[in-house]
Amino acid sequence: MNIFKKLKVTDYIIILLIVVLCVIGTLAVFKKKNFSNLPVEKEVKVQFDVFFRGITLSTPEFPIKSGDDAFITIRNVPYTKLKIVASQAQERMTYVNTPQGVTVAPDVAAPNLVDCIVKLEDTAKKTPDGYVAGGNKLKMGIPVVIEGEKYKYQGTISNIYAVDEQNTQEETQQQEDTKD
Repeated sequence: MNIFKKLKVTDYIIILLIVVLCVIGTLAVFKKKNFSNLPVEKEVKVQFDVFFRGITLSTPEFPIKSGDDAFITIRNVPYTKLKIVASQAQERMTYVNTPQGVTVAPDVAAPNLVDCIVKLEDTAKKTPDGYVAGGNKLKMGIPVVIEGEKYKYQGTISNIYAVDEQNTQEETQQQEDTKD
């Protein structure tokens, strides 16, 4: 027992820290303690729209097509490949004064610029704070990079909804339209 007499206070502190770290590691591995404060309500299929402003194109063909797969990066964290549900590109528009009043027309000062909305689909966890996919919260305004074989564009999430909620919203809108 001569060994314990040779140990100093700092040696005891180091031994104690190692034991505490081992206990925390064991708890984390066996999931005895839930380190997340947001419980997962359920896993749902979500669609989210990503808005891209000012994409410069030198060809008339838009490279992002429905049905393709694209690699996604959310908040500078590489995520995964997702299926593109829909994509819509529109020429950059500007206001023009005419004798009849103000009208909207294609911007002739920037003929190769388009604005685009791409709809992506994924499976996410529903929490009280919103949707979480791959450890990333999906909220409007979150930066997203979409990358394909011939393109890499940066945009922001402009809308997010569960697929079932969207279908319900469309049915409600159709019912309201038939009442009018």
